[in-house]
Amino acid sequence: MSSFELNKIAGAVLTVALVAMVIGIIGDALVKPKEHKGTTVVTAAPAVIKKEEKKLDPIGPLLASANVEKGKKFFKNCSNCHTVNKGGAHKIGPALWEIVDRAMGGGSGYKYSSGMKKMTAKWGYEELNGFLHKPRKYVKGTKMSYSGVKKAKDRANLIAYLRSLSDSPKPLP
Repeated sequence: MSSFELNKIAGAVLTVALVAMVIGIIGDALVKPKEHKGTTVVTAAPAVIKKEEKKLDPIGPLLASANVEKGKKFFKNCSNCHTVNKGGAHKIGPALWEIVDRAMGGGSGYKYSSGMKKMTAKWGYEELNGFLHKPRKYVKGTKMSYSGVKKAKDRANLIAYLRSLSDSPKPLP
């Protein structure tokens, strides 16, 4: 191999290096990267993101403007399992006459679930709101298979109707 050919090879290598350097300088001039303050660590997102459960708003303010007739219409969804007549017989679920202020899991002639029997409170407006929203979450082990009433206004109307099922309805909160 002659020295002339070695010079051509060396020239080609130097030319490639020079072209690469010029392209780098031009690229830096065209694109100005942002400077980061501190170290940024990027991690993978967890595979399962747990949704935070939103706390249920109080039902009292909605009861003031609740519509008993709309609640009665909504109750048709419940009438397959519950009766509302005074002295009415139990169905799959307990009779709901005078449900407001009745002991949870209390009431004669109905066999309540073990979860409901463990409840020691009375059916107040907020208790009804929580139970009607998500029955199985509110009372673990309940026999009620209904998934719940999503809209707060529908729950308020239904609770107003249930309140009216009494000879002397309990005062609103």
